[in-house]
Amino acid sequence: MTIKDIARLSGFGVATVSRVLNHHPDVSEETRRRVMAVVEENGFQPNNNAKHLKQQAGTSIAVIVKGTQNMLFADLVERIQALLRDAGRDASVYYLDEDADEVAYALKLCRERKPPGIMFLGGDLELFQAGFQAINIPCLLLTNSAQALGFGNLSSITTNDEEAAYQVIRFLADRGHRHIGVLGGNWSCAQISYSRFLGCQRAFRELHLPFDAVRQCEPCRYSMPEAYAAARRLLERCPELTAIFAVSDVMAMGAIRAIRDMGRRVPEDISVVGFDGISMSDYLVPRLATVHQNTQHMAERGVDVLLRGIERRGPPFHEVVPFQLTAGESVARLPLSARDASAS
Repeated sequence: MTIKDIARLSGFGVATVSRVLNHHPDVSEETRRRVMAVVEENGFQPNNNAKHLKQQAGTSIAVIVKGTQNMLFADLVERIQALLRDAGRDASVYYLDEDADEVAYALKLCRERKPPGIMFLGGDLELFQAGFQAINIPCLLLTNSAQALGFGNLSSITTNDEEAAYQVIRFLADRGHRHIGVLGGNWSCAQISYSRFLGCQRAFRELHLPFDAVRQCEPCRYSMPEAYAAARRLLERCPELTAIFAVSDVMAMGAIRAIRDMGRRVPEDISVVGFDGISMSDYLVPRLATVHQNTQHMAERGVDVLLRGIERRGPPFHEVVPFQLTAGESVARLPLSARDASAS
């Protein structure tokens, strides 16, 4: 049986079947379910395609992307592919759900594809702690720090997420905001969003701002629809909020739409700050206040570190890249009367 047979039996085109088998994110769940039902019913083994394996095994660097709707990662992937191509290297990109086990998937790739190295875009440190020791090729974690894990073949490039979030709350407080909500992320101690939560918590404490995490924080996945629903829940629970810090720009976009649909304005009624600095944030109305991560620098350093690890097998390297908080147009400066009312 071939991929053409799967296409005929499932009723989809060869290109669609190929995207399903290669785990591309631009396929609906219903399409994926129907194609995989035919695959399982007929015992089709995509990895037995000898020609494909011969082309890929041992030569193509694996890039594992944690989450299918994170626009920061989309920008990074594009830059990484271009840099690897310039270096004469191929890249195979694999998209996983943000709740998937990226380390287990990497182990599967090592057995089946034998990549010379792996780059992880996003990652849960608890999963690395539990299972990464079985991986013995050079790897790099981008956007989270692996330094505390102590693996000799795992480097990392990241931003100081805690400090960046701390600066966001200070920025809002400097503009008179006392009642601030935090939107999005997973508060597990091994997740990137938890570092941002810690930064917020430190700023609230130092600035003596009211902070009840149960009321003022609303976790959600990295997607606009989920952030939209989460922002509505947050504002219905805490109508006194004058500002929201969304832990990604994608979430900030969902929040802005929710605020507008609730009959309120940004920034006149509710101020919004995002995190990531994706290019789209500059074209929103209003232009989004956000923490810019330097994706060009992160991609360049990440590719350089991983290739040096592959070619020289040197010790791991860990770097924290600078960030920049830009004011945008989505944060209002509260008048003194509003500040007094908020404080009372």
